[in-house]
Amino acid sequence: MARKKQSGGRKVEGWKAKSWFKVYAPEFLGKQFIGEIISSDTANLSGRVMSTSLGELIQDYSKQNVKMSFKINSVAGDAAYTQFHGHEMTKDFIRAMVKRRASRVDSTITIQPVGSVRELQVTITAFTINHARLSQIHEIRAMMVKVVQDYAKEVDFETFVTAMVKGDLSKKMLEACKPIFPVRRVEIIKSESVSSAAERAAALVR
Repeated sequence: MARKKQSGGRKVEGWKAKSWFKVYAPEFLGKQFIGEIISSDTANLSGRVMSTSLGELIQDYSKQNVKMSFKINSVAGDAAYTQFHGHEMTKDFIRAMVKRRASRVDSTITIQPVGSVRELQVTITAFTINHARLSQIHEIRAMMVKVVQDYAKEVDFETFVTAMVKGDLSKKMLEACKPIFPVRRVEIIKSESVSSAAERAAALVR
């Protein structure tokens, strides 16, 4: 007679060995609770990415169209702390911004705020009211890039990210671009934290 298989005892023990960790946003965003994550080893948590909307994070539901990403960089007890990893505006929001007989102007650049070892790759998009000529599109692109680059030279990483996701930097770009051509909106629709040249060089040495 065949011996009856034992019912997944090891699997149960594996789940029992795992613990839940509360994940928090960076200090410059108020260390707000993001969510929970499960792991059997705290060493496996570092580098994992958690996402939430900016609206939920700051309790402003007009910002639900902004998706925020955070990367875990330290663990203390049952709490996991993060650094800003990037953001992205929802596709529905961007689609609603695109109008007929109007122009969309895009540019992707990499900036490094004052004193930061991390760089940010940002995608800037302007939406015009009417169709713009090619020369005007070039001027708008150059101006919005200049505003972002100049601002990055004035502020630290946390200040830059706060202005970027909350819309203050968008207002600066809009005011600068309006004299060139009627612009309805300028947004940084996406950002991602990337390794700086110094970090890449240090990694090669290790």
